[in-house]
Amino acid sequence: MRGRRPVRPAAAALVCGLVATGVLTAAGPAVADGAAPGQGRAAPGQGGAVATVGGLETYGDAVFEDEDGEHRMPAGLFEMSVDGGGTLQTYCVDLLTPTQKDAKYHETPWSGTSLGANKDAGKIRWILQNSYPQVNDLTALARKAGIRSGLTEQDAAAGTQVAIWRYSDGAEVDAVDPQAERLADYLHDNARPVAEPSASLTLEPPAVSGHQGEALGPVTVRTGGAGRVTVAPPADAATSGVRIVDEEGEPVTTARDGSRLFFEVPADAPDGTAELTVHASTTVPVGRAFASEGRSQTQILAGSSESTVTADASAAWAESGPIPALSARENCAGNGVDITAVNAGDRPFTFQLMGIEQTVPAGTTRTVTIPLLEDQAYDFTVTGPGGREERFSGVLDCLTQSGDRAGESTQLLSEPSPATVGGTSEDLNLAETGSSGATPLIGGVAIGLVVIGGAALIILREREKQTPRQD
Repeated sequence: MRGRRPVRPAAAALVCGLVATGVLTAAGPAVADGAAPGQGRAAPGQGGAVATVGGLETYGDAVFEDEDGEHRMPAGLFEMSVDGGGTLQTYCVDLLTPTQKDAKYHETPWSGTSLGANKDAGKIRWILQNSYPQVNDLTALARKAGIRSGLTEQDAAAGTQVAIWRYSDGAEVDAVDPQAERLADYLHDNARPVAEPSASLTLEPPAVSGHQGEALGPVTVRTGGAGRVTVAPPADAATSGVRIVDEEGEPVTTARDGSRLFFEVPADAPDGTAELTVHASTTVPVGRAFASEGRSQTQILAGSSESTVTADASAAWAESGPIPALSARENCAGNGVDITAVNAGDRPFTFQLMGIEQTVPAGTTRTVTIPLLEDQAYDFTVTGPGGREERFSGVLDCLTQSGDRAGESTQLLSEPSPATVGGTSEDLNLAETGSSGATPLIGGVAIGLVVIGGAALIILREREKQTPRQD
């Protein structure tokens, strides 16, 4: 362990779970709500577990070093309660962002978090697979790490978290306990890249469209370990006559990995939409990322009980004209949100997005990437045929925090008590398109902010290439 300068007070809380501060009251990553299917859940098709973070359950102490000196904070395992049943254990992967108590989290691909652009993300998964709690024989773990005096659960959790921070944030961070520090060094030095795990449950694609009298799809079920999943039909199936069927046209109530599902729409059905939901009980794969619905630190899964996981897909149909199927996904590599429109109709689908007209020709698919600032709250509404609206909202959270940025809104506490969700921070709504006469003005202002912000991000990134990282 390196020699240290005296520990100084910090303006920023340098660990997940230490901060009392307000958070953006935005919806989750690329959440579709309003009139759209999937309201209140992860974006259609993204699927997986939805959980509420509790507290820092098993932890020790660590010391973070930056240009202002050294700052002491707790480091270890969080516990989350899964909607529908189950418990998750997680570590955090953004050292300087607070974890908000009772924040809602969604299982998320690495591409929708800071892990997507982190070349060492695979090494973090190796650490998770080869340390506590996946390895719960602490005597054996201590032996591998060359620790003669053994490990406590607190040492194991602290050492594992410290090793993760060194890769997730590139941070100068050490465990205070010598045993925990030895474990952190062992894990950091021996980590090897491991591929991103599959989602616990998802549907591909998340949205389909077509004409009445057709079987719309296929929608393919993808599971990360669940044997069979339960298929729930559209809520109004009894009156609409829409059925969920397999490739032979037979109604289905269960499915498995690779199953192809279809929306069977009666020929005399009026133009409309429907949604199917699949759910299962399974263990979520170690290494899955969890992103919050507001500004709360990204987590990565270290352990899972049998937990409830769900995924949604939607369908739209019409007799003629444009028939769009819309979905959204955060794209950290592209610094924005991808909005995908599939037009299965016989005429072009034209819509406004941030004051700019977008057109999807009949029978084609188009993806539009909306550039955003880091930590930017967004709120897009796309209006389709018949006035149907699809709304996508969330907060782009793709980068780890710098000490200066964290210090603007946080304060150091001495107890590992995550702050309560809520506060007075105001969301920045980029644009609500297709439903307001002020759309062009709002969109123009938003585009200006994005251009300015994008230039600032480019400058900052160029500086980072030329100077050593401090966070």
